[in-house]
Amino acid sequence: MTALSQHPDFSELLRVSARIGCLSFGGPAGQIALMHRELVEERGWITEDQYLHALNFCHLLPGPEAQQLAIWIGWKLHGIRGGLAAGLLFVIPGALVILALSMLYGAAAHLAWFAALFLGIKAAVLAIVVQAVLRLAGRALGTPFRKIAAVVSFLALFLFNAPFPLVVIGAGAVGWIAARWRPALLGLKGEAGSPPDTPRPWGYSVRAVLIGALAWAAPMVAVFALLGRDHVLWRVGVFFSKLAVVTFGGAYAVLAYMAQQAVSAQHWLTAAEMADGLGLAETTPGPLIMVTQFVGYLAAFRAPAPFTPLVAGLMGAGLTTWVTFAPCFLWVFALAPWIERLERAQLLKGALALVTSAIVGVIANLSAWFALQVLFHDLRPVWGGLNLPVLTSFDWRAGLIAALSAWAVIERKWNVIPVLAGAAAGGWLLSQIS
Repeated sequence: MTALSQHPDFSELLRVSARIGCLSFGGPAGQIALMHRELVEERGWITEDQYLHALNFCHLLPGPEAQQLAIWIGWKLHGIRGGLAAGLLFVIPGALVILALSMLYGAAAHLAWFAALFLGIKAAVLAIVVQAVLRLAGRALGTPFRKIAAVVSFLALFLFNAPFPLVVIGAGAVGWIAARWRPALLGLKGEAGSPPDTPRPWGYSVRAVLIGALAWAAPMVAVFALLGRDHVLWRVGVFFSKLAVVTFGGAYAVLAYMAQQAVSAQHWLTAAEMADGLGLAETTPGPLIMVTQFVGYLAAFRAPAPFTPLVAGLMGAGLTTWVTFAPCFLWVFALAPWIERLERAQLLKGALALVTSAIVGVIANLSAWFALQVLFHDLRPVWGGLNLPVLTSFDWRAGLIAALSAWAVIERKWNVIPVLAGAAAGGWLLSQIS
């Protein structure tokens, strides 16, 4: 292996980062595996230990861990400019694709053939979300205490409509306490090692936070000054800025909360359209949380004044993407020099462990929400925020496609792209015969 391949020049980092950004299908698991193969196994730019330490570090942060891992690798190889290049190229290809699909959706959503395709896509997405629950549960629920946390999290959300941030913060607080007094409950082994004997990089981190926060806030300042607090772009920016801070556990973990707010509180789109958006995000490269761009586009597209619908939609999509992903660069650049110390932070690891367990319950709640929206035409409120299906409104076409998709992705372990394509075709065919 040559020295150049072990430490690439900046142009080579750009080329490989663009390749990863265009091929990063399959959600965070597939994206993390792709970067490992490209950067650790084939090119040797990062060692196995460095990669695993960085991955653990990214799991501590809110936001898409795969993109943050790409930012860290770029930072490690070429500093700030490397992190910016790797992180942006990880997002831009998928952002452009889902923007084009959002524009198509805004124009064609009410056409019969388009709705027929999305009947199948939504049913397949239901199977993919169930697969995510099973996969994460296998990794995260290693002790009875962590299983209880997952169940409590699910019940709090599904039965009592508890706020998502409260569930995450509560789980983190309990995990912090358990790590201090009973680490065995979480599967932790006593106290972590001593921190490294090196100066703490406070100055670097403070500068990174200040510059990152200013960049993050700049578009919102412009929206406030030009359009005011009552405009849809301000509400979109504020909501997704808040979401970026609590996005622990990946996109699936916050989708139910996002759907609850975007559908029920803000009325930017319907529950069925929210499910359609996740279907679009599943078919594109890049982080799954890119579905936020779809929501931002439709929200502004439908309340465009003083712009045209297309211009407003593009502004909504751009603003949403910025406030969703800009914080990822802030977190990584500010905290990357602390990675070795964070690896030894026992209480922080305990908090994260129980948050991860609670996220299993959060994603299970998302599965239940999607199942109700996809498989039944009518729901009736029971009490609080709980809705139960009207059994006679069951859609047998969606049920059949969901079952076949679950068999394909869970039992046969097929890639999600052919499954989604087959489900779309199945939705169209079944719609023609029924």
